[in-house]
Amino acid sequence: MNNLVKTDKNIMVKRHLFILICISILSTSGHGQEWKTYPLIPEGSTISFPFDEGRHPDESIEWWYTAGHLTSDDTGTDYSFMLTYFYYPAYGYDGFRILNVSNEETGVFYTETAAVNYITMAEDSLNIQATTMGGNAEFWLNKTGNDDLIIPFEYVLSAESGRNILDLEYESLKPPLILGENGYFQQGESSYTYYYSLTKSLVTGTLSIDEMSEPVTGTAWIDRQYGTFNPLTEEDYEWFYLQLSNDMDINIYNLFTRDRKLPDTATYRHMSVYVDTLTQYTTHDFEIERLTFNYMPDSGMCYSNKWRLTSVNDNIDLIITTNHNNSEMQLPFRFFEGSTNISGMVNGEEVTGIGFAELLHSYEKPEIVITYPFSGRWTPERAVAWEITNPDDGRPLYYNLEYSIDEKETFITLDSGLSEPQYLWEEPAIPVGSLCWFRITAYSIDSTLINTIVSENASEYDPNLTPVDKDLTDNSNEFQLYPNPAEDMIFLDLNEKHPYSSYRVFDIYGRTLEDQEIKSTNRIQIGLNNYKKGIYFIGLKYGDELVISKFLVR
Repeated sequence: MNNLVKTDKNIMVKRHLFILICISILSTSGHGQEWKTYPLIPEGSTISFPFDEGRHPDESIEWWYTAGHLTSDDTGTDYSFMLTYFYYPAYGYDGFRILNVSNEETGVFYTETAAVNYITMAEDSLNIQATTMGGNAEFWLNKTGNDDLIIPFEYVLSAESGRNILDLEYESLKPPLILGENGYFQQGESSYTYYYSLTKSLVTGTLSIDEMSEPVTGTAWIDRQYGTFNPLTEEDYEWFYLQLSNDMDINIYNLFTRDRKLPDTATYRHMSVYVDTLTQYTTHDFEIERLTFNYMPDSGMCYSNKWRLTSVNDNIDLIITTNHNNSEMQLPFRFFEGSTNISGMVNGEEVTGIGFAELLHSYEKPEIVITYPFSGRWTPERAVAWEITNPDDGRPLYYNLEYSIDEKETFITLDSGLSEPQYLWEEPAIPVGSLCWFRITAYSIDSTLINTIVSENASEYDPNLTPVDKDLTDNSNEFQLYPNPAEDMIFLDLNEKHPYSSYRVFDIYGRTLEDQEIKSTNRIQIGLNNYKKGIYFIGLKYGDELVISKFLVR
């Protein structure tokens, strides 16, 4: 316990020093730059300032996001916060606002999502004035001088939840980071977005928690998106911002497809890097390895909480870790949003950093079905095999394989740490005719996500059994299963020369739901009224073999 306390204190000290260094360096180097002028259209950009800081009525959804790290000037206590305004009319409101505050030293997390109506929402500059469902008046504006003219890239905001009040002033210290080269790109399967970030701002003001107000100083990040990509309805993702001690800032979006894949395509992978005032780029050539996972207290959701980010660009090799594991929101849907710390190497130099993670992708424990042997006899000339029915590219799995020949009283390990869902058991040292059960355990890299399945039926060991010829297991011309997905009925059409004698329907747990002999008919009709939504399997028996096909009930 003492070691954990020391580790937490070390993280806090490093973060506090990091913020002070950023403020001292950037507050002197960020002034008087040519970019701090309105109007500004960054070279090659589709985005202009201050115009695109305002609302875009022609776009279906947009949001204004900021998050940051603050330190109390009085007590030295570290805090983090996130504030987002969505324009997304629903249920008689113009949108909603999310406000989170965390005490970084105790881990206490406050969150509130409130429906809002916008009294003012300018289209030519940043001027958001909102009234929450609870009656609070809030605003986020371009800062103005004594002459009432906008001060470029400076802002004021005020927001209040039931227990917290933010009153902050921002001074952007770097030019805008324009994502996707020009600020516009396709995102996900069918959506587009306009996107820019202000990656580092000096923040001053007050933070009130439980009626105690403290003057604070820190750094913040601003994100702006508008278009058709909707985080409420589109693909899940993991998003990060990183502010590094070498003055590099990184914005990362990694989307999952609806079937939990991570395609290596530009629409799903974006890493935009702010190197310095003259250099920024967007690349899709990076990798994220999920190292650990964490269940929420009710076990309803499980998020990754530690990642390794690598990229050949700038030789990036970083470890990103959430500071707390309880930073989950319940509304408007469940997702995780919290501060992170960063360590690693860039271009051969050691760096540290701070940032934020926004996690919409939740991970499930692996569901396993044994595909060989299933029942009857089995031969070691064919690999013991299994299938994961809920695969997830973000959750690579390892497997332990065991067997039992004493009615499942004891299990003996065949192999562990397997990376493929199969194992060729050469020359088993068991008596011919033994009845075997197999037990397979699938688990994530840190064993947080884990599941075990045991053969439903024993299989007789027969080394003389001839394995099914591969041509016979190619069922493309032997049967058709349709419709797939199905709702109330599914059909199995067999050709006249099919070799199958019976069929079985079973669920992802291997439980048999139907077991029927195949008679003279070549069409089998299976009613699904008693089936819940989900994945099922149909196994066609050929001698001692079972050819398996998967279908979905929706």
